Amino acid sequence: MDDQTDEPAVLHAPRWLFVAAILAGSFLLFLVQPMVARMALPQLGGAPAVWNSAMLVYQALLLGGYAYAHWLGRVPPRMQATIHLAVLVGAALWLPIGVIAMELPGDAEPALWVPWLLVASIGPLFFAISAQAPLLQRWYSIASHGRDPYALYAASNIGSFGGLLAYPLIVEPTLALKGQSWLWTASYVLVLLLVAGCASRLPRKADDEPHVVHHTPAPGWGRVFHWVVLALVPSGLMLATTTFLTTDIVAVPMLWVLPLGLYLLSFSVAFRDDAVLPEILTKFAPVIILMFGATLIAGHQKLAYLNAIIGLLLLFTVSVTLHARMYVLRPAPDRLTGFYLAMSFGGALGGVFAALIAPLVFDWTYEYPLLVFAAGALCPQIFLIPAIGALWRRNASLKTLVLAATVALLVWLGIANPGGLFGELHEQIAFVLVAALGLLAVGRRPAFLAALAGGLILFGGYKAIQLSLSDARTRSYFGVYTVTDYANERQLAHGTTLHGVQLKGALSTRPTTYYVPGSGVGQAMQALPDLYGPAARVGVVGLGTGTLACYAKPGQSWRFFEIDPAIVQLARDSGKFTFLRQCAPQTAISIGDARVRLTESQSASLDLLALDAFSSDTVPMHLLTREAFATYDRVLAPNGLLLVHISNRFMALAPVVSAAARDGGWRAVRLSYEPAPHFVAAPSLSGGTKVDQVEPEGESASEWIALSHDPAVLNRLVARGGGWRPLAAWPGFTPWTDDYASVIPVLRLLHPELAND
Repeated sequence: MDDQTDEPAVLHAPRWLFVAAILAGSFLLFLVQPMVARMALPQLGGAPAVWNSAMLVYQALLLGGYAYAHWLGRVPPRMQATIHLAVLVGAALWLPIGVIAMELPGDAEPALWVPWLLVASIGPLFFAISAQAPLLQRWYSIASHGRDPYALYAASNIGSFGGLLAYPLIVEPTLALKGQSWLWTASYVLVLLLVAGCASRLPRKADDEPHVVHHTPAPGWGRVFHWVVLALVPSGLMLATTTFLTTDIVAVPMLWVLPLGLYLLSFSVAFRDDAVLPEILTKFAPVIILMFGATLIAGHQKLAYLNAIIGLLLLFTVSVTLHARMYVLRPAPDRLTGFYLAMSFGGALGGVFAALIAPLVFDWTYEYPLLVFAAGALCPQIFLIPAIGALWRRNASLKTLVLAATVALLVWLGIANPGGLFGELHEQIAFVLVAALGLLAVGRRPAFLAALAGGLILFGGYKAIQLSLSDARTRSYFGVYTVTDYANERQLAHGTTLHGVQLKGALSTRPTTYYVPGSGVGQAMQALPDLYGPAARVGVVGLGTGTLACYAKPGQSWRFFEIDPAIVQLARDSGKFTFLRQCAPQTAISIGDARVRLTESQSASLDLLALDAFSSDTVPMHLLTREAFATYDRVLAPNGLLLVHISNRFMALAPVVSAAARDGGWRAVRLSYEPAPHFVAAPSLSGGTKVDQVEPEGESASEWIALSHDPAVLNRLVARGGGWRPLAAWPGFTPWTDDYASVIPVLRLLHPELAND
């Protein structure tokens, strides 16, 4: 990127001035994305779909900004500068940046309401900044007398990537939201000044002279469509990968930014003349797509971190490959803004498909394998070694048909496993054979796609189709729920996380999983008559399968708070789970975000409140802040009892609750429940007997914390026995607030000392 030594010295200043302006604008643009999502948590909750809706808004605004930059090409350069500076100044009326004070109505459709809230909050600011990259690149080309501006797009995406990394690693851990808002506001003023500096470098031309004279023919519609599709697939795959990460790990901005960050970084890698890395990834992209696409679809919850790494590697490879292909097909600089407009349009279409269409059309995340297959269809096909190319040189069509038929046979054998041909690992063995054929097919697109389709179907895809056909799955804005029947029980899972089990037959009203009588919440529910008399008032945040309803007794008043109507339908209306119908058919259910609904509740209206709201495997962050605990305190009676479920594979939430208890003056005790195994005698192969250890039916380990302002209540609960112990103190841990919270201090992966907390 260094200027040539024989160029006039005056060109050095414009280049670095434009680089600074583009970097600063892009940094600011993508710093605001996780920042605003974090600001909106108390109003919107932490569902993965919230971030996808936010991304859809950002892509739509980016498309609008690029279209606006393209439209400005109709007027002379100096007039462009005047108009754009006026737009930047007008958008400044929305400063300091923040989310407007609106509450989600109980009957609102989140898929529509969330984008509206975000557009109203940051729309003008995001629109004004989003036009920076293509507009300033065009200005640079004018100011430098026609130099190629495409390299500056790589600089733009480095700035974007830096903004995304800076938020979870620097900004969120060190600044409260108010400080973040003012930091962004001050940076916006700096960007405005840099843009003004760039505008001052534009030549003074006659008002009627256009800024660009097209020296090259307009691209055909086929080429434009190719640009759009090459942009659509990585954009959609980025959102699909985000859904996986935030469903199976935790819905917080720190994980939201990983797929988006790699997506942006791919532009910086692809949009450059030094094409060594893009060429390597392009050559091996079909292999990575074939091997990793199916692996992720069949991923297991115990391998969540490995699956995350695989998904991110696959996303980065696909993004670099397709964006590099787009860069090869780029037009001359005089057609630059139209190229970026087509690219932005494709990105927005990918967002519409993954965030709006797929959740409405599919009952599972079918968008992921479809986008993986599309990536395989679009990526260049290069023979891995010359010998493979020689193999396909003759009778390629016939060999393709033979390979496709062989793949189909292997898929059938892997699924049906007739006569136990492949043993217990029949799917895995068949997949290895299909993958081997796929490796031989790399370089021959039709044959490769046949192998890729076979791998996707075999290694997880056919099971997904079976579940869809059996009506076992429900998809809503908040996630994918799967109901699975076994001989003695029926299970509900959200993503890969178990959310409820109901035993069949005479045991159908027995509380199971995290809510068994020996668990923290089970013991508290059984103690209700002793603690609050026969007319205890109970609230439960999070319905699940309705298991806790089977602790309800005549005379008690119960209310569930549930954000997702689909869960209400599963637990109460579908007949698939009958806890509510059998145990407490008259129980009230309040639909909407729990904090909003509890804010609307009367003070001191509950004796016990159980916090069991999970977004996949974690309590949404906004339900564990100081303000949230103040809400719980208000709706509980002075001697009320708060139960918080903190079971989690990835985060140690005890320090969060402990800090909130210390901050709010609560007394707290904790109970770690482990199911006691049964020992069953069974015949051994030698003719004698052996003793097998069997896990209790329908029970799960759980962690519960009980809090109250009344020590007598906790003392009476603890006196009943069951293993309660005082909640440990973490003196250095800062309580989460709506204004400040960071998950970095509680991630088990980063803090091994929290492994048992």
